[in-house]
Amino acid sequence: MAGRTNAQIAEALATLAGIMARDHQPGREDEARLERFMKHKPPTFTGGYNPEGAVKWLEEVEIIFEAMR
Repeated sequence: MAGRTNAQIAEALATLAGIMARDHQPGREDEARLERFMKHKPPTFTGGYNPEGAVKWLEEVEIIFEAMR
């Protein structure tokens, strides 16, 4: 009986490992981070010569990063 229980435990662990591997998609973490960032509605910087606008843009983006930790 103990052998059968060990086999069941091994099968359950293998199933759990498969589920975790399937759910852990390396690119998905980056996507989730980007989605969280975009929910904060970050400002857009259109470029050009605008030093004050660039500094303001950077400060606003830093606030979002701080909020996201």
